[in-house]
Amino acid sequence: MRSYEAATRIDAGAEHVWGVLVDVGGWRDWNSGIDRVEGAVRLGAPLLLVATGTRRRPLRVTVTEIRPAESMRWRSGLPLDLFVAERTFRLDPQGDGSTEFTLREEYRGLLAPLMIRTVPDLNPAFRQFAVGLKARAEQRAAEFPS
Repeated sequence: MRSYEAATRIDAGAEHVWGVLVDVGGWRDWNSGIDRVEGAVRLGAPLLLVATGTRRRPLRVTVTEIRPAESMRWRSGLPLDLFVAERTFRLDPQGDGSTEFTLREEYRGLLAPLMIRTVPDLNPAFRQFAVGLKARAEQRAAEFPS
């Protein structure tokens, strides 16, 4: 099974990070690698993401899990679970008030070995997202301390 992952420690509380993370309409403003997101983060809601490097192939996902200030999960794929892509955003509060952020995408299903050949290397985009989220959340935490 192939997967992609990026992680970073953010010098802000999980609530600040969560606020930036679920404001998908603002992702473009902090160099997330995303040009546009249509939709809102709500359980069961669809989202359409247009990445900077893949404008011709937007990503359609469904929000399948929301645990405020802890995690969010998105899912996309083919009918009958022949191919499933799950993207998880995880926030782990640390004892010093910072937050460990992890972004991970995993693939599974009968057609996964064939389908993942069409998936580009997401590690650079995931790292860019993590760096941008860190900068924006730390900025927000400095502007609006808890």
